[in-house]
Amino acid sequence: MINAENKEEVLNDLVTLRRNLHRFPEVSNQEFQTADRVIEFVLKTNPSEVIDKVGGGSVLAIYRCEDPNAKTAVVRCELDALPIQEINDFSYHSTVDGVSHKCGHDGHMAMVAGLGKLLKNRPFKSLNVVLLFQQAEETGEGAQAVLNDHQFIKLKPDFILALHNIPGYPKHQIVLKPKAFTPSVTSVIITLKGKTSHAAEPEQGINPAMAVSDILKLAHQLEINEETDDMRLLTPIQVDLGEEAYGVSAGHAVLRFTLRAWTENNLKALKNEFSGGIFEIAAKEQLGIKLEWTQSFASNNNDPELVKELERAANELDLAVHYKAYPFKWGEDFGLFTQNYPGALFGLGAGVDTPALHNPDYDFPDELIKTGVNMFYQTLKQLDNS
Repeated sequence: MINAENKEEVLNDLVTLRRNLHRFPEVSNQEFQTADRVIEFVLKTNPSEVIDKVGGGSVLAIYRCEDPNAKTAVVRCELDALPIQEINDFSYHSTVDGVSHKCGHDGHMAMVAGLGKLLKNRPFKSLNVVLLFQQAEETGEGAQAVLNDHQFIKLKPDFILALHNIPGYPKHQIVLKPKAFTPSVTSVIITLKGKTSHAAEPEQGINPAMAVSDILKLAHQLEINEETDDMRLLTPIQVDLGEEAYGVSAGHAVLRFTLRAWTENNLKALKNEFSGGIFEIAAKEQLGIKLEWTQSFASNNNDPELVKELERAANELDLAVHYKAYPFKWGEDFGLFTQNYPGALFGLGAGVDTPALHNPDYDFPDELIKTGVNMFYQTLKQLDNS
């Protein structure tokens, strides 16, 4: 536990790590230097073993206890940053043009690395702990790559935990919800192929403009953007129609959407309904069509017993707890882990006035590091004694 005796030493190291990670961000599947910085830090905490390039670019730091019958707990964080230009001008601002840590993954890494500093001097008696620094969360690819890697499979985790900082909630508040914590999410690329013609004779071609309009209307009609059991979102991301050639009537179009619903079944139903409508529109307009589904995130299925342990840990640490009635709307590929192992993702309030995630002026609040480390350590301590 980070306490009055070790607070200054531990937190200074972790804040320094966090700010170094912030200065040198890397996007999904390119987190090579980030992984090296993490490895350099955790090696100083005397783990039993460090394994890199798991699933391609993730890192495992393993702290084994002496009990041969010990259970294994995994604590996961993310390595990747976002393709967003930072507008902050503090001393540790991003040095990489167009890339920055705007989701707080730098802070998540610092908290999980902080666990290693505590485990160095206070190993558990009957619980092995694995720190997972995971690549490519933002694209939804990293979790599956780790789950497919034999080096992770052979660990046979009994529990897996993670957190996410949550702007808009009071700092240090613990946000919990059993079962679905985040929705099922997927993205779709819709390609429409018509026929170009002279702009003065559009009747000689097949312009997909009306189909684009109808698809946008359909998405809006299918949407239920409310915190209800049947919430469904269809968000337009990009629309590309024709070319910048004023003498040519467009002959092709590409639309991109994200779709989300609370559960896998609800998302499947939404995909089917949206796809069916798109094909009807394309047929009506005599257009060729191709749908490509990409960047899928499974719903986080939080284990109710682990959520109780998280609440118990928060109470032990005298932290405020808030239970959500409905999941958050953003996707998180940690959901794949909870589909395969008992797991739980919880929220850590980042401040009511903190800029929102993925905003160019967002920055992870350093004062959350202590809270995150202590929540993880206290929860693991309880699992060790259970």
